[in-house]
Order: sequence, then structure tokens, then C-alpha cells
Amino acid sequence: MTTPTESSNTQQMFLYLGSLTLLVSVARPDGILFAIPASYMLKNQLHATATQVSTFWLLASIPIYVALVFGLMRDLWNPLGRRDRGFFLLFAPMTAITFLWMTLLRLSYHGLLFSVLLVMLLFQFIVAGQLGLISLLGQEKLMSGRLSALWSVIGVVPVVAAAFASGYITEHLPPRQTFLLMAILSLLIACIALWKPRSVFAHAYEKPQARGTDLPGDLRRLVKHRAIYPVVLILFLWFFVPGPGTPLQFYLTNQLHASDAVWSYFGGILSASTIPAYLLYGYFCKKAPLNKLLCWGTIIAVPGLIPLAFIHSTTLALLLATMGLTWGFAHASYFDLAMRSCPPGLQGTLMMLIAGVAALSGNGGNVLGSRIYSSSSTHGFLYCVIAGSLTTALILPSILLVPKELIATADGEQNPAVEAAMIAEIGEGWR
Repeated sequence: MTTPTESSNTQQMFLYLGSLTLLVSVARPDGILFAIPASYMLKNQLHATATQVSTFWLLASIPIYVALVFGLMRDLWNPLGRRDRGFFLLFAPMTAITFLWMTLLRLSYHGLLFSVLLVMLLFQFIVAGQLGLISLLGQEKLMSGRLSALWSVIGVVPVVAAAFASGYITEHLPPRQTFLLMAILSLLIACIALWKPRSVFAHAYEKPQARGTDLPGDLRRLVKHRAIYPVVLILFLWFFVPGPGTPLQFYLTNQLHASDAVWSYFGGILSASTIPAYLLYGYFCKKAPLNKLLCWGTIIAVPGLIPLAFIHSTTLALLLATMGLTWGFAHASYFDLAMRSCPPGLQGTLMMLIAGVAALSGNGGNVLGSRIYSSSSTHGFLYCVIAGSLTTALILPSILLVPKELIATADGEQNPAVEAAMIAEIGEGWR
């Protein structure tokens, strides 16, 4: 039974991690709050073509594609002697300084590209610290499911809000003020790092889950850790969906003649509709073992795209945007699995590897979907929906590859088999 002290500590931990996740989601340079205004700077003020804009973000996102490197540095490096807080205290101000420097520059394509590439690089250290900390606590406190739900809910709130705020910023704030806003948001991350709640940081880095070896030893353990391969495959398939991106945008605007605003509203409704499913997962993860939740979530998610094939009006499109309800449960279960799958002392490495895989597979799925859509003027979007449903269905057999002992328990339950395997993996080479 949970004592009042334990309940208070859990609430404090949720408050800290929720606040941190909110700030990181809002301030990230690849997030919608900055990415949309930056794209309009390129289009309207620098007169960049569509190809130049897409190339800009392809190049600026290079640090995300190699996110594994930043995760490994998070697990090996202890900046300022404060572990994850050190990353926030060091790199959040550096990101803010870079944004302030951008306010002094004359706006140009190559100047903006270099600057955004730099802030992307700096911000990956912040993301690595955030994801590594959440995953570590999820393992240590046996609450990976609840933290996955919390991270998912808090992470999607700014996406919904920014879908509307970014439009205001684009129309009312000149580039210098946009850069200044991002600098302020980055500094707020450093401010929250000054807070060190005991419920989060007391002995967090002294437990076996936080212990690693050295660089060669950690790399060997990462390669040999059987649990990482199924979750990477599952999340690759999850984000490799050919339908909902560019094909849907073109289908709505070109074939149904919807306005650009309808596409924005669709994205906002889609993101918002995942929140109830995330909250449901936060409840059910304590009632059922993860193996059942993974299967339930995937079975519900597989037909989630099919209603899109029957869109024939913008009103129906906005109504069907609530299909996020069918996706949220699966999404939370996959990241619950990701946290459980982290090798000891390598939480940042695996979570950032997944972040890089998600970015690459998402872009790859979008490119494939665009080609499928262009292959037929009458049935191209239908083919995209079919391809996306098949890709999601492939997750079901992939779940069978997950080590059974890893997903045999519910959130909060002890798992002696996993604990024994963790101790055996670390051995005597702890750092």
C-alpha cells in the first residue's frame, strides 16, 4: 500500500519531470514552435524554394540522425559533477547564447542554416539528459509505464498549443524577436536544473541501473544486450508510416481543396486526441503486464489509418483526426518497452538511438508515401493507407522477439529475472 510520503515523493517527481519535459518540448529547435516560423523566414523573407526549405531541414537535422553519439556522451560524461543536471546547466545557456547571437546576424540562408545546425547540436545534449533521466527513474522506481504516459501527455501539449502559437509568431514576430523568445525558453531549462528534488536525484546515480563500465565495455554491452533489437525494430515500424504526412496533406489540399488552416487543425486535433489514450495507459499499465498491453495497443492501432481512405470532405477529415485515440495506447506501450529495454548505465544511449531511428524512419516513410501517392492520381492515397496499415501490422510479430521476462510484469511489480540479468551483465566492471 502506498504511504503518504511515497505518494508525495511521486507527485514531486512527476512535477519535476513534467515541467522539464514541457520546457524541452517547447524550446527544442526542431519543434513546431520554432520550425514553422523558421520555414516561413526561408520562404517569405529569403525567397527559398520548396526544395531549398526541405534541404535546409534535412541538413539541420543531422545531429538528430546521429543522436546515439549524444546519448553515449550522456552516459559516460559527468559535466560539472552534476550528471543530467550538468547537461541542462551547461548546454541550455549555450543554446540561449546561440539564439541571442542569431539576433545580431543579418538573415541569410547559409547563416540561418549554420546557426540552426549549431543549436540543434547543442540541444541534443539536453534531450539526452532528459530522456536518460526519465528512463533511469522508470527502471529504478519500477514506473516506466507511468513515466511513459506522463512524458507522452506533457510532450504532446506544446505540440497542440504551438500549432496555433506558431502561426501568431510567424505573422507578428520578426526573426530577431523569434530568436529572442527561443533564447528565453532555453534559459528556463537551466533554471529548472537549479532545482534538485530528493524524490528525483537522491541516490539515483548510485543504484545498479545507473552503473556502466568504460567506453569499450559499454559498447560491447550495448551490442550484446538482446532486448534493444526488438524495441528498435518496433519503433522503426511505428514511425515508418507512409500515409499521414505529406500524402495526407496533398490529398486534403489538392484533391479536397481544403485550406492550409484545415491541415493545421487536423494535426492539432490528431495530437490532442492521443491524450485520453495516454492517460488510459497510465492507469492500465499498473493493472496488466506489458506483454498484454503491447498486443492490445497494436491490435487497436492497426486499423487506425483505414478511416482516412473514406475522407471525402474537410469536415469528415477533421472528425477522423480523432483517430489519435487508436494510436496513443500503442505509442505509450512502445516507449514503456523502450525504458525497460535500456541496458544498465546506457539509458541515454538507447533512448537517443531510438530518437535517431524515429527521425530517419519517419522521413523515410514520408518519402515512400509521397512516391506511392504520386503513382496514381485516383488511388494513390488509398495505397498509402494500405501500406501504412501493413507496416503497423508488422509490429505484432515483432513483439514476439522481445525477451519474455522483460514484459512479464505490470508497472510497479518487482521482476527478479530482470534484476538478476542486470547484475550479471554489469559484473565487477562498474564505474
